[in-house]
Amino acid sequence: MAKWGEGDPRWIVEERADATNVNNWHWTERDATNWSSDKLKSLLLGLTVENEEGACEVTEVGKVEGEASINNRKGKLIFFYEWTLKATWTGTSKSGIVYKGSIDVPNLSDENDMDDLDINVTMNKDEPETPLLALMRSTGADRLRVVLGSYLGLLQTEFTQGMILPTANGVSKPQSSQSKTNLDKTQISSGTTAPPPNTGVKIPTCKFSMRETFLTSPAELYRVFLNQEMVQAFTHAQATVEPEKGGRFRLLDGNVLGEFTELVPDERLVMRWRYNTWPCEHYATISLTLSDRASETELKAEFRGVPTNEEERTRQGWQRYYFEAIKQTFGFGARLY
Repeated sequence: MAKWGEGDPRWIVEERADATNVNNWHWTERDATNWSSDKLKSLLLGLTVENEEGACEVTEVGKVEGEASINNRKGKLIFFYEWTLKATWTGTSKSGIVYKGSIDVPNLSDENDMDDLDINVTMNKDEPETPLLALMRSTGADRLRVVLGSYLGLLQTEFTQGMILPTANGVSKPQSSQSKTNLDKTQISSGTTAPPPNTGVKIPTCKFSMRETFLTSPAELYRVFLNQEMVQAFTHAQATVEPEKGGRFRLLDGNVLGEFTELVPDERLVMRWRYNTWPCEHYATISLTLSDRASETELKAEFRGVPTNEEERTRQGWQRYYFEAIKQTFGFGARLY
């Protein structure tokens, strides 16, 4: 029997001010069903694909049935989810003829890899045949796999906040589900995330431009930059995005922040943008222009007011954490047949 004042540190609740789950030892569970249902609907609704025959869009998510939960044991997070999904897609041919069909996903589950996910795409009864059905069964199905795959990433990053509690020394144990991307992205801050003091000194700046091609429509690419769930998916981190003129954004654990100053739907975004390590209140102006190139979208990014000694870091950051990440997350970088 332990002496007074001694004992197993797992049970010394005085080590935490709230006396809750000391050192994350006890099993805790959080129900993610309602959150997941809303998230899956928002990810699917509005998804589009197109080719020379026309365009298809997910216009309704009629059924999201299932459950999801997260368990924490000894600082390790375990994810359980199982969903059955039904949605409606609408296709419009180049000649303006409208078609409708259904999408069934019977086995979105933690037990299945995304490659094993069944996605059944059909036409509604009495609808005439159309090449758009083949588009949805190939490119559309692959795009759906990418979007549904991002659900797990959002479940791991967005919904798990607070499940790993600080231990006695105030440090949380690292989550076993933390991805290499989450570790690598901290390099964008060059060490500390605390902003430097305002020196009041005018700094030399530069301007440059970048171009990138994405295999998607301007409307879908425009949506990626403004939809908070999609931003969190490609950055693999918490984000705050206010999708309106004057709306603010905060990405990559606060290492990137700014404000939208001009928004022209499906065509152009202009923002005040900065790394948190730049001198206080110094923002670059970044303009993103989207041009439709048949089945592709060309993005031209123009940067003004970037600190001269930050040019290379800013170029690399946008290439890696925006352009490449968007392509990899949503499948906009490779042709899907």
